[in-house]
Amino acid sequence: MERIYCGPPPLPQELWSSWNFDPLLLLCLAGMAYLLRGSAVGLTAVAVLIVAFISPLCALSSALFSARVVHHVLLIAVAAPLLALAINTRKPVSIAVPFVVSSVILWGWHLPVAYDLALSNVAVYWLMQISLLTSAIWFWRAVLAGEDAVVERIAYIVAGFAQMGMLGAVLTFAPAALFAAHALAPFDWGLTPLRDQQLGGLIMWVPAGLPYAMAAALLARHHWGQLTRGAAW
Repeated sequence: MERIYCGPPPLPQELWSSWNFDPLLLLCLAGMAYLLRGSAVGLTAVAVLIVAFISPLCALSSALFSARVVHHVLLIAVAAPLLALAINTRKPVSIAVPFVVSSVILWGWHLPVAYDLALSNVAVYWLMQISLLTSAIWFWRAVLAGEDAVVERIAYIVAGFAQMGMLGAVLTFAPAALFAAHALAPFDWGLTPLRDQQLGGLIMWVPAGLPYAMAAALLARHHWGQLTRGAAW
């Protein structure tokens, strides 16, 4: 029997009562918060995950593809770079491999057959979420904590957004709705499935670039600060 994680698509009047209090999820997030208790960026990442998985956004993403895009952007472009900064692991050798892997995973989960399966099977749903998040952490760790030249790292940030924006453009200009999981629920929200998909594509194409732009600016600023301190000495 099909089961959608976070429950069935809510109606508009049901949204603000549609919180997800899955005990196992709460336990995992509490464990993350404990392990990252000494890191402000780590705790901020946990807060972002709470918004993604506990708040009504989770239920809304069962109804609307556009809400699912917001959910994925929070994972890939907000929580992942914060966790990459908070987790102290060995510095990666190259950015190319995590860039390719994370891009393939993102595009792969947006193939209609994979996407619809994830929204109808809880185990596959969590495989989607964990693979998206961990591959993005790997990518951001390589970018933010790697030893490559700063210009190359900023170029990969731009490339990371470019491939997401390209996927957004494909979804925006697709001539028909692609996802059976969102074939009916958008009508309850005043949208057709195609309009919902187009809105999701636009979110992925434009606003999703803001975290990438901020990361590139902060990386450039950090590098400039290192140069000016070196010059002072």
